[in-house]
Amino acid sequence: ENPRPLYSLAMEGVVVCFTGFRKKEELARLILLIHNMGGSIRKEMSLKVTHLIANCCGGDKYKYAIAFRVPIMSVEWVHNAWAMRTQVGFNAHIHGFAEYKLKPFHGARVCFLGFPEDERKHMADILIENGGLPTDIEDPACTHVVVDESTTTTAPSQVPPMAHLVKAEWFWASVQNEGCVPEKEHLFQESVGGSTTPRLSVGSTPGSIRARKRKRLRQTACRVIGASSSPASSPLLDPVKRRSSVTDATLLSCSAGSFLDSSSHTHLEDSEGEVPEQSLKNLSARHQVFLELLQTESNYVGILNTIMTLFKAPLEEMLEGEDQLLNATELKIIFGNLPPIYQAHSQMLEELRFAAQNWAEDVSIGNIFLKFAPDLMKAYPPFVNFFENTREMLIKCDESKPRFHAFLKARQTRAECGRQSLQELLIRPVQRLPSISLLLNDTLKHTSKSNSDHTALENALSSVREVMTHINEDKRRTEGQMVMFDIFNEIDNCPPHLVSSHRNFISRCDVMELSDGLSGRGDPLVFYLFTDVLEVCKKRSKAFNSLKSPNTAATGKLQNGKPYKHIKLMPLATIKKVIDIKETDECHKVFALMCRSTQDLKEKLYSFTITDDEVDKIAFLKTLCRHTANNACQADAENFLASLDPQTLDIETSDVCLGTLGKAFKFASRTRMKVGRALSFNKTPSKLKRAMSTMMSPFGSTTNLTPATQLAQMRLASCTNISELAGNNSPPPPQYVAPMSVQPTRRSKHSSLSVASLRRL
Repeated sequence: ENPRPLYSLAMEGVVVCFTGFRKKEELARLILLIHNMGGSIRKEMSLKVTHLIANCCGGDKYKYAIAFRVPIMSVEWVHNAWAMRTQVGFNAHIHGFAEYKLKPFHGARVCFLGFPEDERKHMADILIENGGLPTDIEDPACTHVVVDESTTTTAPSQVPPMAHLVKAEWFWASVQNEGCVPEKEHLFQESVGGSTTPRLSVGSTPGSIRARKRKRLRQTACRVIGASSSPASSPLLDPVKRRSSVTDATLLSCSAGSFLDSSSHTHLEDSEGEVPEQSLKNLSARHQVFLELLQTESNYVGILNTIMTLFKAPLEEMLEGEDQLLNATELKIIFGNLPPIYQAHSQMLEELRFAAQNWAEDVSIGNIFLKFAPDLMKAYPPFVNFFENTREMLIKCDESKPRFHAFLKARQTRAECGRQSLQELLIRPVQRLPSISLLLNDTLKHTSKSNSDHTALENALSSVREVMTHINEDKRRTEGQMVMFDIFNEIDNCPPHLVSSHRNFISRCDVMELSDGLSGRGDPLVFYLFTDVLEVCKKRSKAFNSLKSPNTAATGKLQNGKPYKHIKLMPLATIKKVIDIKETDECHKVFALMCRSTQDLKEKLYSFTITDDEVDKIAFLKTLCRHTANNACQADAENFLASLDPQTLDIETSDVCLGTLGKAFKFASRTRMKVGRALSFNKTPSKLKRAMSTMMSPFGSTTNLTPATQLAQMRLASCTNISELAGNNSPPPPQYVAPMSVQPTRRSKHSSLSVASLRRL
């Protein structure tokens, strides 16, 4: 039992330890509040401690909490719990818990040294967001000096005595872990001759640097072609004389912390055996090109290995815990298509290394690539086709998830990445096949026709180019399918069979209807031309689409999200003629389509004017005729194109309302129709219809077909006198019919071609 008085149980079961507090009065006040809310205090960290309340981002207790995942809270957590003490059921461990966690750099004063200005400003902003304060190296209160290893090789001369000299990886790792990680794991070390030494050590002379570099280059060559090879079979590659086709990663492999240093051949690191330097002129041209091919392939596999081990594997391990940076879907989109490429090239690299160790002029290089050509054909298309999706997902996660952004930045500082971002590394598979094609072509040039490998190299080069062609065709087809899905998602009530594997999107054209056959005269329409159909949809109006009749208000809410409304899916087989209307002063960019389906008894004529200034009318009509002819299995597309004067079809664009006033009149007329439909009995519920039908007199005159007079003559049944009807023997009043010239007429929805027009066609 707790002998202390309790005000609430907001901190029941909470065991707290403090660190970083210098004022006893503040500490005593916090202890009293925690006791009054049912919590308990411990002087040292132990397994029973559930929370650490810290006033700084350092100390042994802080490191213990970081190591054992003990929540580190700020002082505001206790004050907030005390402010909510009167609320029934409030628990400080649940309600608002995440808001009061201590920020990673709380109380830290950090100096950034050697970074570019934009990167330094970016890191300073993130530092402020995470509770830190940027400062300069002259500040005696500076707690951390973060150094950019790529630009700084020696430690600064004036470092505050209490400051930690750390690498940039420490900063980003702290942001990722949401806590200040231990500095001893990320201490900055001076770079001397391609190796790293503590910052207090004395630097070597320039001569020793060059000697170490030459030794390291020789060891690098050994790792590439194998340590067991003889001096004649393992020559040294001079990086100065490399060909231009070698990528940037080739040069990275000959420097400190290269991809090859982190490969499976690290057991050769301490080997004292040196390969004698040989001049490249002692090697054949074919051998030199092969070594270049081997070097670039080794670097490429090293890049893939870096992506798989440094990025993909840690992110997959985090999926099982609570601190995951990406979910399974995001991880699959970014890295899902990469393992088959890595597996194929890893196996091919082993074959190339074996050929290098057993080199002879008749070694078949082409058969190695022919062996793995089917694997490359399967592995590359999925990655290349959806590379844009991979890149977009990576950018989206990088911008929306701060911890994932910090993870990428921390990995980028590693020597294995060569200061390259994940996005830059992921583009290497896209560039690899063209590079292999160039190197194989170069090898073929230096292989005599009498060599048995000449034919194999020709076949290998053809197979690689075939893979590239297949990738391009597959990519084009995939992009066409993606465009079709985008079009389908933008059109409301679009027929689902529009999306088809045998159909490709051709072009789009914005038009306005001049006839009344599809949507209405003056309506803005959009044509989506495919290889076998023409999708006609209407642009939704943003300003004049708010009024809905009572019965359609519910469905209108669901349709507001899509910019287009489906009107008609017109097969190209139904288009009999494409009519080009000649340009006049009153007729601009007008054309017509004469269509007839199997259900129609006669042709229908739809006329339009192109409203998109960037679309050429003649080019669009010729494209439409070409695909119409293809569907009709006719070679001559000109037979589908005709030309007519606008007077022949009674077409002109000057009377079509294009301005704001015309839109207002059109909106007013449609509003009147909507209101009429809303108040009409056709939209009235059936019960109200039956009630009104029993109240209306059945004896009203119905000879006049005018709706207003008919409704005026209707009388309620309760007001009709049967005796009056019985005694009324007078003839009905005469009905006058207006002449046909003034009677209202309804315009035909479909214009049909006259006999004279058909003869012209």
